[in-house]
Amino acid sequence: DMVTTASTYLFEATERRFFFKNVSILIPENWKENPQYKRPKHENYKHADVIVAPPTLPGRDEPYTKQFTECGEKGEHIHFTPDFLLGKKQNEYGPPGRLFVHEWAHLRWGVFDEYNEDQPFYRAKSNKIEATRCSAGISGINRVYKCQGGSCITRTCRIDSKTKLYEKDCQFFPDKVQTEKASIMFTQSIDSVVEFCKEKTHNQEAPSLQNKKCNFRSTWEVISSSEDFNNTIPMVTPPPPPVFSLLKISQRIVCLVLDKSESMASYDRLNQMNQAAKYFLLQIVENGSWVGMVHFDSTATIVNKPIQIISSDERNTLLAWLPTYASGGTSICSGIKSAFQVIGELRPHLDGSEVVLLTDGEDHTASSCIDEVKQSGATVHFIALGTAAEEAVIEMSKITGGRHFYASGKAQNNGLIDAFGALTSGNTELSQKSLQLESKGLTLNSNPWMNDTVIIDSTVGKDTFFLITWNSLPPSISLWDPNGTIMENFTVDATSKMAYLSIPGTAKVGTWAYSLQAKANPETLTITVTSRAANSSVPPITLNAKMNKDINSFPSPMIVYAEILQGFVPVLGANVTAVIESQSGHTEVLELLDNGAGADSFKNDGVYSRYFTAYTENGSYSLKVWAHGGANTARLSLQPPLNRAAYIPGWVVNGEIEANPPRPEIDEDTQTTLEDFSRTASGGAFVVSQVPKYLLDDLHPPSQITDLDATLQEDEIILTWTAPGDNFDVGKAQHYIIKISGSILDLRDSFDDALQVSTTDLSPKEANSKEIFAFKPGNISEENATHIFIAIKSIDKSNLTSKVSNIAQVALFTPQANPDDTYPTPTPTPTPTPTPTTDKSHNSGVNISTLVLSVIGSIVIVNIILSTTI
Repeated sequence: DMVTTASTYLFEATERRFFFKNVSILIPENWKENPQYKRPKHENYKHADVIVAPPTLPGRDEPYTKQFTECGEKGEHIHFTPDFLLGKKQNEYGPPGRLFVHEWAHLRWGVFDEYNEDQPFYRAKSNKIEATRCSAGISGINRVYKCQGGSCITRTCRIDSKTKLYEKDCQFFPDKVQTEKASIMFTQSIDSVVEFCKEKTHNQEAPSLQNKKCNFRSTWEVISSSEDFNNTIPMVTPPPPPVFSLLKISQRIVCLVLDKSESMASYDRLNQMNQAAKYFLLQIVENGSWVGMVHFDSTATIVNKPIQIISSDERNTLLAWLPTYASGGTSICSGIKSAFQVIGELRPHLDGSEVVLLTDGEDHTASSCIDEVKQSGATVHFIALGTAAEEAVIEMSKITGGRHFYASGKAQNNGLIDAFGALTSGNTELSQKSLQLESKGLTLNSNPWMNDTVIIDSTVGKDTFFLITWNSLPPSISLWDPNGTIMENFTVDATSKMAYLSIPGTAKVGTWAYSLQAKANPETLTITVTSRAANSSVPPITLNAKMNKDINSFPSPMIVYAEILQGFVPVLGANVTAVIESQSGHTEVLELLDNGAGADSFKNDGVYSRYFTAYTENGSYSLKVWAHGGANTARLSLQPPLNRAAYIPGWVVNGEIEANPPRPEIDEDTQTTLEDFSRTASGGAFVVSQVPKYLLDDLHPPSQITDLDATLQEDEIILTWTAPGDNFDVGKAQHYIIKISGSILDLRDSFDDALQVSTTDLSPKEANSKEIFAFKPGNISEENATHIFIAIKSIDKSNLTSKVSNIAQVALFTPQANPDDTYPTPTPTPTPTPTPTTDKSHNSGVNISTLVLSVIGSIVIVNIILSTTI
């Protein structure tokens, strides 16, 4: 019902262009069978556009869209709670179909909210305090509404002497009956609202996130500049209703397709592949999964049909089938087609199955089976070893929703083991997934020792697995638990040059110490540690990493993202480091930050980010991220999620407030300190082209300042911001240009013509430092100016200039209370009884789109794939 209603509402709101065409609902594996349920192809929980899951925080059922990229860029997913989807929160958030369109605009077109719970009011040019909203034509009243002991008090909002705005408890109550048509990104639940704010109706004064992130452009301007919009025209006829498919998750089916061609005999590649494959078979692939195996060179050999992993016996059987020698040419399509035969032995359709292909060579005939792969319903994961990565297979993994990894083959970087370790099922409960706690390698010369510690925190500990590899001779291995007890009984596989140990039961929480002594000089040793959740009812701490795109051209910058969560709650204060390795083995180390500056869109959202521009060559690069949380630094954020749906405190009906039940109070500054933890994660591979042979010294300007803030203290304006770098967020800028104006639009559009502030004594600090600068504004030339607007540009040593910063403002007056806000003396009113509201969505037509709804375990997911029709 929600999606069907939303489709019509979306069609009307987008001027008859977009609608939801196909919807797939992914049903959990533990639900009862139903003849309607089909097998999913590429749909999985990880790639779902909409998930239905418990609330991020107890009692907080607000829908939200996870969105940590820039304006106009697609978000991650929408999160609905069961109570919201079942219609239990309609009073507070409005009709579900309309709200879904609000969240869909976040997700698909990268627009932002036109309300701001952190800045619910602002000083307007009219010399009045206004509610943050779009359009400004939305009418209502500002009141403090408090309930206690069965009665409620309504009173006029007072002005805070410090902020010169309304007090903290003041809320905007919209009129229930309106004529204003915009905007969906403010309050879509108003019956008259059927449009996004457009250029003529957009409120550029309001301190909304849309204005800040999208440079004061309206939501419709952003949507109408999207690729979706440019590929469509308005439809003449109304759209058809959405078509729903019910897909049920089933047991995982994987076929390993392993290259044993002659080139695999070089650089110890065959052995490295076998080490990583054994790691996958022993620890990563989940119990209950079916696993088959194919070897290929110039032809392919089916080694074994799928066998179901029930215990260690099946895992050991599969280990014995790994290739032992390398010879022949490379025929990738032969390997893939044989994998399809293997899977076909188990079931007639390949839908939902996975192929894990590893090869070190190029095969110019690989493109001949792309169409067959595309039509198969199977997902292809591609692991490229060495400097050659077949582009046709990269394309296969992309079109089937698979993952692409690159490993240089340098053993100390542990690239192959990390790649196989990342191939957990996209549809398995989180408690069943193997999580990597450590992945480290060293090449030892004069000093034969590799000593360090591994932290096992209380959220993990089940099926803990230690893996050691070497190049030449088995090292001496010592491992101690947190009590100092030495761990014995490592299984040593001298042929594959690896040793491993599974800790029975749940591993002790605390710091484990290891000491490895090399027996050859030189020697390369690696250690990998994985574990699973200790308790299925307590979500483990997780780390996920990715680049902002898979393919890039020099010199365009890329962004590294790493997200740390416990369940859906962000983890703050961690130390996060990314290592990016080129195909020749060159590495670049970056510290990732969650400071809301530079590449990081939002401060304290658990997403750590950084620009990457240090390209050294054309070809594939790999990403690996480490995260460490100290006991006194890492903490859980108990703030409500960003980009959350607006909570409607109530409505004004016939001049009286009809209030909704108050939202559960949460101290947004409350944080829960975490114990020590460590995680590592592979972010897959990306490809860079057009890198010149000789790199120029300086191609990148300082990054845009996005957190400029201004306060007025007596006759001085105090500015604060995070320093950019010489190259985006690295290094140090040369100087700043600060401009002021009485017109926000003049400052945005004609920055160079605005009044310049003297910055003689201001020298930029190192990137990501905090800058503070005070100045006296002097006279503003604009008549009747009520504000001073301030913006900054940064200049580097090569005279490259950043984009104009976000625009800060200070008021030149003490604002007046809106006359409409004056009530007589506070009067008690009875506690309201919430009444259900009905969706009065306007029905009309539009064109485009495909939606997929999925459910995992006890969690429901909605996957939406937008398709365009011209």
